[in-house]
Amino acid sequence: MEFIKASKLKEKPKNTNLKFGSVFTDYMLEMDYDQGKWSAPLICPYHDLTMSPATLCLHYGQGIFEGCKAFKNNQGEITLFRIDDNLARMNLSADRMCMPRLDVELVKQALIELIKLEKDWIPVADGCSLYIRPTMVATDVGVGVRPGLQYKFFVILSPVGAYLHGIDCPSTIRIEDHYVRAAIGGTGEAKCMGNYATSLLAVDKAKKDGYDEVLWLDAAEHKYIEEVGAMNVIFVVDGKVITPALNGSILRGITRDSVLKILRNEGIEVEERRISVEELITAHKAGKFTEMFGVGTAAVVSPVSVLAYKGVDYRINDGKVGEISKLAYYKLDDIRTRKTPDKFNWLTIVK
Repeated sequence: MEFIKASKLKEKPKNTNLKFGSVFTDYMLEMDYDQGKWSAPLICPYHDLTMSPATLCLHYGQGIFEGCKAFKNNQGEITLFRIDDNLARMNLSADRMCMPRLDVELVKQALIELIKLEKDWIPVADGCSLYIRPTMVATDVGVGVRPGLQYKFFVILSPVGAYLHGIDCPSTIRIEDHYVRAAIGGTGEAKCMGNYATSLLAVDKAKKDGYDEVLWLDAAEHKYIEEVGAMNVIFVVDGKVITPALNGSILRGITRDSVLKILRNEGIEVEERRISVEELITAHKAGKFTEMFGVGTAAVVSPVSVLAYKGVDYRINDGKVGEISKLAYYKLDDIRTRKTPDKFNWLTIVK
């Protein structure tokens, strides 16, 4: 592994009121792929990338990324949460997008060295963390539809607070019944850049109408729940935790999997299956739809107070954060910050 020292370090932000993804640390990690192999990892000062206007990824969208986090508790202990799973999922995205795989262990060890170097950037305030963004793009120069032969992999770091409003302030969501995010057989479960580009118009319209996000439906029938724009979604109906089953068009969320494991471990009944909009509205009218929350690396656990559909706002739990939402959030947070034992073996300790 190579290292280039920065000539000057940035002033670190205060831990309070960190805007998500707006400040970046002094260093980044880079690797280049050419001639069928990856270069050695390089830790270097954070810098702009130089690209030709004919760079392949700019024209044909061959780009993937991940989102993961590092945490520091009040004792100064640093952990990476499920980093192996994030890097393994990145390889699955690479397979789907016809891109080269990474050596998970090599990248993990290089990332640990980067985190050690930037440990003073990790905020310790409640709800804060160091967001880790691994990214891969095709860097060949030339216009013509084909898989790239050259790629750049890089990792940047950003100290962050809550992505939406945090656990104590629920969000408002509108069901999108016209546009679609992904279809079965497409790239829905790959974390590729195009998936997020297709979501922007619907989300922008929802925000102009006063909602925080949209909830996507299936592409075939516009009937079954899939996921929220930047996170998976979980409901509590008639005392049961219900979430859409993974079907190829829904991201295999690592926070989703973590929350479901935690809830099952707490003895709560969990169902992974198809959920229709009609089922939710019927349950709401019967007083059985009591909680809704999004789950994702950025959002963590984000409770929802209003679910809108066809011009009607369905208020959930009188706008209050539900008990299962809070249980999921605090149990997960306690594991990530080592307040409770890591019985699931999810943590990588950075020493």
